[in-house]
Amino acid sequence: MRNDATAAPRLKVHSISRRLGGREVVSDVSMEIAPGQISCLLGPSGCGKSTTLRIIAGLDRQDGGEVSIRGQPVSNDRIHLPPERRSVGMMFQDFALFPFLTVRGNVAFGLNKSERKGEARVSELLAKVAMENFRDKFPHELSGGEQQRAALARALAPKPGILLMDEPFSSLDNRLRDGIRDETIAVLKEEKTAVLLVTHEPQEAMRMGDEILLMREGKIIQRGAPYAMYNSPVDREAASFFSEINLIRGNVKNALVQTPFGQFLAPGISDGADVEIVIRPQHLRIDFDRNGAGPNPTPQDGVPARGVVERVRFIGDSSLVELRMDFDHSVLKAAVPAVFMPRAGTPFWVSMRRDRCYVFPCAGRGRVHDPLSTTYPIIDTVN
Repeated sequence: MRNDATAAPRLKVHSISRRLGGREVVSDVSMEIAPGQISCLLGPSGCGKSTTLRIIAGLDRQDGGEVSIRGQPVSNDRIHLPPERRSVGMMFQDFALFPFLTVRGNVAFGLNKSERKGEARVSELLAKVAMENFRDKFPHELSGGEQQRAALARALAPKPGILLMDEPFSSLDNRLRDGIRDETIAVLKEEKTAVLLVTHEPQEAMRMGDEILLMREGKIIQRGAPYAMYNSPVDREAASFFSEINLIRGNVKNALVQTPFGQFLAPGISDGADVEIVIRPQHLRIDFDRNGAGPNPTPQDGVPARGVVERVRFIGDSSLVELRMDFDHSVLKAAVPAVFMPRAGTPFWVSMRRDRCYVFPCAGRGRVHDPLSTTYPIIDTVN
């Protein structure tokens, strides 16, 4: 998603790859980021996110592919501009403020000599990050959130074409993160900065990103807006990366999968293939009565199956109920809004929001969807 669909990409990465220690840690990675766009490179530790960021910054060099900034190549098989010639700002998780400089000195450090003589840019940025009253303080006199704001102002001072952020909020207290993230988004949007944020936290990527690029084993396996990424995962691993999931296994016959919850369509999967049906806890419904479907039954709730409560946990905005199912003794988790604390051993009938289920081939059998498509239909079901 771009804020300005007519804007040329500020950053363009085309098919970059990198081998380290005999292993390809970045493989055929491509992306484009427009001015004012925040793209989040999301994935588990060791998937190649930081290596990709270092290549774009010029701190490492790819083995193949090209990086262009403002329409000009900065690294390919012929040229490799150093970081200081790329108009790239950087923020890291430790903030890296100079301890011997005040907040004002840190922000002014990235400006050229003529700019350093004036206070206009420094004052402008300190006002944007609400740090005017801290301009004469040193980093050790600041809280974590204040240090983050100062680091953001310093990174933006020279008006970089691109801002690269590597886990910039990971050292902050959980209570501070959401507020600091929202403040950061507001400043970045106002500055119309093209941003690539590296994170391993799905909630952070969904909160901050206009676009998410999900990375696994050096490859971008799915990209799209946060809503599309969450609601149309490319495979089981992608679904489980964004939230807890329940799994039901079955076998395809005539494009259908027979389960204790009824039949499910499995389009595009060959007969005889083993599949996994994925559903998130919030899309399970539980009821005391087999003939009931909860307070607001829908045709998509399907066939109920019986289970017995094994454990319940209250997690703030909902209750997580774990049920041992009669049909195979597996445990399914249902998220119930607000406080719902039935005793262990209580029987319930469980039904699925079947319009919220996903059917995937088991590992090694291929995928249902094109992994680089940005839209994925939710798998439909039949009774």
